[in-house]
Amino acid sequence: MDIAALSMGLSQMKIQQEASMSVMKMAMDSAKAPVEDLAKMLDANTKMMEQSVSPSVGSNLDIKL
Repeated sequence: MDIAALSMGLSQMKIQQEASMSVMKMAMDSAKAPVEDLAKMLDANTKMMEQSVSPSVGSNLDIKL
C-alpha cells in the first residue's frame, strides 16, 4: 500500500465532507427565514380572525359630558 496515496485520498475525503457540511448549513440557514416569516404571517392572520368574530367589540366609544 502506498501511504502517500492513502493520505491524499483521506485528505480529499475530509475536504469533500467539510464542503458538503458547509453547503448543508447554508441550505438550512436559507430555509430558516421563510419559516419565521410564515409563523409571523400565521400570527397576524389569527389576530385578524379573532377581530372578525366580534367586529363590534371596540369599534364604538360612548362618551357623555
